[in-house]
Amino acid sequence: MSVPTTAERFAALHRPGRPLLLPNAWDHASAVALARAGFAAVGTTSLGVAAAAGLPDAACATREQTLALARSLTGLDVPVTVDIEGGFGGTPAQVTELVAELAGAGVAGVNLEDGRGTGLAAVAAQAELIGEIKTRVPGVFLNARTDAFWLGVPEARAEALARVRAYAGAGADGVFVPGAADGGDVEPLVCAAGVPLNVLVQPGVPVERLAAMGVARISFGSLLFRAALHAAVTTALEVSRGLPPACGIPSYEAVQALHRHG
Repeated sequence: MSVPTTAERFAALHRPGRPLLLPNAWDHASAVALARAGFAAVGTTSLGVAAAAGLPDAACATREQTLALARSLTGLDVPVTVDIEGGFGGTPAQVTELVAELAGAGVAGVNLEDGRGTGLAAVAAQAELIGEIKTRVPGVFLNARTDAFWLGVPEARAEALARVRAYAGAGADGVFVPGAADGGDVEPLVCAAGVPLNVLVQPGVPVERLAAMGVARISFGSLLFRAALHAAVTTALEVSRGLPPACGIPSYEAVQALHRHG
């Protein structure tokens, strides 16, 4: 019996009704800490990677930072999936080569979005790109994201449905629709896609409810990065006012040990 590849292990974690809870890291330490906390896989957050480098998100600015982070994480015991925005502004050939490079380094999956600033990429062009990537790198788990809800385009639900059908038909292994949360959005998407549906964690929407709708993956997106910023500033202000630091903060030795992973 052959041993499953990392990408195959990652794909098997996408189970409608028993969704993969995917935390998103922004650097080496956060990814290792999340893996050690017991999460079955770790993703990256493009906002976190960009903000940590002093750069804007979704502006084709963090290709090198994303590659460097991905290379540093592929020794983890858990599968890693990488957010490559829309491909960082590359040509279809360049985006395909980027995915091939990530897969060659041991990355299990990528997120590829169709948002382009304030609008969406042409659906035919995006589907063609997905097809090219899957032809060149068939083993990578390609999660095709549509920003129809995220950008508030007219008739967002109909647009999202059309796009998940097109992307799944082009070979995407999963589809990601941030902004979809209630049953009126999610259940039609599950039926239309025919591949695992990924949504974002939504305050006030329990994981169990999303699972019951047939969601196969729930991502934290930039939530953890933003929570870390909030905790850092809150701790600094509280200590400056003479209050003790919150309980549970990792020790120096615990953080120092995060460089050892595997």
